[in-house]
Amino acid sequence: MKIETGLQCPPNPEMESQAGLQFSVAIEDDFEEIMAMSQDIYGGLDYLPTRYQAWLQEPNRIVVLARKQGKVIALESVCVIDDGETVLVEGLRVAPSERGKGVAGVLLKFCSQLVKAKHPDVKVTRLTRDDRLGPKDFQKYRLITKQAILLVRFRSEDMKLRLQELGLQGGCQDSVSQDPVRLDPGVAHHLFLSAGLARDVLPNATIVQDWQPFKPLPSNMAILMKKDIDWMVDDAQSPSVASLCTFPFRVPIGDNWYYLNIDMFGKDLTKARRQFIAHLHRHTDTLRGHVMCQMFLDPPLWQPLADFCRGTLGVELVKEYTEQCVVESDLA
Repeated sequence: MKIETGLQCPPNPEMESQAGLQFSVAIEDDFEEIMAMSQDIYGGLDYLPTRYQAWLQEPNRIVVLARKQGKVIALESVCVIDDGETVLVEGLRVAPSERGKGVAGVLLKFCSQLVKAKHPDVKVTRLTRDDRLGPKDFQKYRLITKQAILLVRFRSEDMKLRLQELGLQGGCQDSVSQDPVRLDPGVAHHLFLSAGLARDVLPNATIVQDWQPFKPLPSNMAILMKKDIDWMVDDAQSPSVASLCTFPFRVPIGDNWYYLNIDMFGKDLTKARRQFIAHLHRHTDTLRGHVMCQMFLDPPLWQPLADFCRGTLGVELVKEYTEQCVVESDLA
């Protein structure tokens, strides 16, 4: 079984015959067909249109397509992280007409073979899920960590006016806590590799950025430093709350719709709320249109921050409590 870029995987006729699939590494010319296959995925919050070109350029990433009778019916991306010990699986999508037929399983097996052939030191597969895990899942996966998901939507113009009315503290009545600190890349690189932050702030010593879970290692920080991220803490010397805000990007839910992703780490409600407001101040200032803002946070903080969003900010809660779960398994 061979794929188009010269990367090879040991032949497995049994796998190929299970679903009659052909596999290839994605290229730029596949974009339109992939998007046609992905309509309405993730409730209109598909990130792939803005990430596809960058994914094709990442040195440790492979984007694999499955075709049936020459037509793209599935996609999976695998990226080697954690000093070559972990393969991060993301972006899985299957055409609606092919779901429930075992396509995803066959594609994942092919990707595992491909990774083992090219990166023999990889030991585990890691992925992030937002569906409810059941007993069968826990037979297959180990839970690394979980965060609550708070999803709200608003018009950027309305948010700017509301924040102006509330002032810089955004309705946070505490006057004791200091203002959040935005970190320049060098300071962020040093701080997020510190033992104290990994032990006391990060959930199970894991940096989760926009659904991607990383161990706090120099090689992973090098990956993160190439992204458009706002790094923020409550105290640059001894942080107890830290957050990563991915710069807004367009999503295909409609015209002038943006996605704003905030990963929040720590258990202090007041400090988390202050950082949330600081990110909203910074990233809604230049936007025009609608925003879907998704924040990931310690589960006990979900309800008070949901109440703050509805009651103080006056924004719409898109869905009730759900969880983001980081899981892993040994590479098969």
